[in-house]
Order: sequence, then structure tokens, then C-alpha cells
Amino acid sequence: MKIFGLDFCQCNLDAGAELVVEAGIKRQKCLVVTPNVDHIVKLSDDEGMRNIYRQAALVFADGMPLVWLSKVLPGKGLPARVTGADLVPLICRKAAQEGLKVFFLGGNEGVAERAAKRLRDKYNGLMIETYSPTFGFENNREINAEIIGLCNQFKPDIFFIGVGTPKQEKWAWSQINKLDTGPMVCVGASFDFIAGTIRRAPLLFQRIGFEWFWRLLQEPRRLSKRYLLRGPRFLFLSIREFWLQWQREISMGSG
Repeated sequence: MKIFGLDFCQCNLDAGAELVVEAGIKRQKCLVVTPNVDHIVKLSDDEGMRNIYRQAALVFADGMPLVWLSKVLPGKGLPARVTGADLVPLICRKAAQEGLKVFFLGGNEGVAERAAKRLRDKYNGLMIETYSPTFGFENNREINAEIIGLCNQFKPDIFFIGVGTPKQEKWAWSQINKLDTGPMVCVGASFDFIAGTIRRAPLLFQRIGFEWFWRLLQEPRRLSKRYLLRGPRFLFLSIREFWLQWQREISMGSG
């Protein structure tokens, strides 16, 4: 389903994970993104980021407002929210069953390894390599060469990157042809949630679309701009998207 110029996968969480795992089995080198409200606002200002998202092989809606918007647009709508935080453990469980290798790039020092240990303990036989880069790594040739070397030695079937948007998407897109890997999945703060360094919102908050409020309460200084300033812009963009799509639908019907 096309929303904001992006081709969203009309699937639930389990089906989304299966799509990524299938790409991993085939070692299909591609980009997987999980846009939320904040990402959509950034896309409207960043042409480079917008072009990368439009070329992604799989686009999952990480945000209930996107799912709600899809329900009032022409078409069947998106069936469910598919978050990076939910995809990572589910894909890792399926990867362990299929004998696939995964790579974690991101998180503060020790976070990715702690997340990997928790998943290894939970899913017997899971093979994970990790790397927690320093701030500004994307502009450091030596660090990039180290990451590429480690990845190409390990040869992961699925590569997760969680260093924040748009850095993770831009880095993945710029390096994808240098990496011996399958799909590259951009997952934001997922490693922190799995490692327990950031507590995720209770299920009730997630289901009613208020996970953003929970995160704002936890990290008000860092996230206030994201939710309190860019959030209202998403409402404006949504109204415009609603108007444009229904105008197009009416024009096609009358034609």
C-alpha cells in the first residue's frame, strides 16, 4: 500500500519476519526499513533519505498513526504495526531454526553484545556477531573498514543496524555493496530494548498507540523535539496525504 510515496508491506509481524528470513535464506542483498511518525516528517525534509526509503525492498509501518491513517485511505489498509523492536527477536528465533547467521551493528558500548547474549540464551544455536561503533563512525574510514572486514569474515545472512535514523539508513545504503550479507534491517533502538538498557512501554501503551508517550516520559530531554515538535507536522502531512489520495481516487473513478 502506497502512503507518502512509500510502498508499505500489507502484513502482520509474523509475516514480515518471514519475508526478512526468506530474503536471508536467499542472501538477497537489500534494505529493510521501519518508518514511524518521526521518520515520515524527516522524509519530507530530506530528499536523500526519501530516495533511500523509496528504494527499500521491504517497508514496514512502525507506528500506530500510520496504521490508522491507512484505514481511511483508499484500499484495504495496513493490518498491523510491524516494529523493529518486535522484528529483531522474532527474526532471530527463526534464524536459529534455519541456521542463519545475524550481525548486530549499533548501540552504546556493550549493548549489542548484551542483547546478543540474551538472544543466544533464549534461542539455542543462534549465531550472532556484534559491533558497537563509536560516535561519528560513519565518517571514519578506519572504523568503516573494520566493520566491513568483520562482516565479510562472518558473512551474516541478516544484518541489523541500529544507530538511529537517518544515519542507519544512509550508512546501510552507502555500504551495502561492500558487505557480504543478505538483507540489511534498520531497527533503531531495538538493541537497547532487548538488552534492557531502555525499558519498553507496557503492551497496553503499545496497542493503543501511546508508546511514544512512554518513551517521552523516560527521555524527555532527548525526545521532546521528536514528539512535541515533529508530531504535529505529521498531522498536517497526514491530512494532505488523505486529501491527495482521495482526490486521485475520485478522479480515477470519474474517468
